[in-house]
Amino acid sequence: MNRNELRKADINLMVVFETLMLERNVTRVAEKLFLGQPTISSALNRLRTMFNDPLFVRVGHRMEPTARAEELARHLSPALDALSIAISLSHDFDPAVSTSTFRIGLSDDVEFGLLPPLLRALRLEAPKVVFVVQHVDYWRVPDLLASGEITVGISQTRGLPANAKRKLLRRIQPRILRADKSDHPLTLDEYCARPHVLVSHMANTSGVVDEWLEEIGRKRNVVLSVPQYSALPALLAGTDLLAGAPDYAANAMVGYGNLYTEPLPFDTPTLDLSMVWLSVMDTDPGERWLRSRLEAFMSDLPR
Repeated sequence: MNRNELRKADINLMVVFETLMLERNVTRVAEKLFLGQPTISSALNRLRTMFNDPLFVRVGHRMEPTARAEELARHLSPALDALSIAISLSHDFDPAVSTSTFRIGLSDDVEFGLLPPLLRALRLEAPKVVFVVQHVDYWRVPDLLASGEITVGISQTRGLPANAKRKLLRRIQPRILRADKSDHPLTLDEYCARPHVLVSHMANTSGVVDEWLEEIGRKRNVVLSVPQYSALPALLAGTDLLAGAPDYAANAMVGYGNLYTEPLPFDTPTLDLSMVWLSVMDTDPGERWLRSRLEAFMSDLPR
């Protein structure tokens, strides 16, 4: 292999190429890389000259890659990952002075129930660090990790990429939320008869709890579906509505007052909350620090 060929290469061009492969849109690439559109267009022209190929062909509003671009991407992405790791090993990470930006994916229940105490600690430990939180669910985590929009995600997880790593943080205990206080927990009959609010990011009117109920021959009465847990305290106040939430989110809502929580009146399967990241981020000092803090504040398992 002729290493002299590398003298012709510009790493910045390679980053533009990889981002074009992911976004397929010059405007979005410019936004993501914090560059102007003319700069991206100029970079694309230089890439075309370097590789003697159009690389991307406009189809409607998208820039579709040529066969040569697809072949280049298969070789280039692992090389950029390895280069990023090598560069990161050349410096330590000091949270007290770092001005890094970390992009984290959190499910809505984790953001509401587990993020606030973590953030208070991080503001003291890393006052200049910027944290960008993006909403994720198990079906979005793989794509967001692959695109680089997040470097770590915390949610229930399924179907992760082969190069992803997963660490269990806690076992989720489903809880009932209600605004009316009672000295006695709900019976199964009462639970099924009461009106329910379902939190569904896909605007469904049935969820995993309904699947559990169906397995024991029961059904509940869902009268409202909302997209996020943060709406529940206001929606439940002064009503006989019930809602379900993971234990950590339910406990956080109770802490704000006027809500009460209790276990579901039937046995439920175990759900897991996990932290996931790509293996290429294993040795990055900043990412290792971030994962250690996420685990310290969001895990309830012995270490």
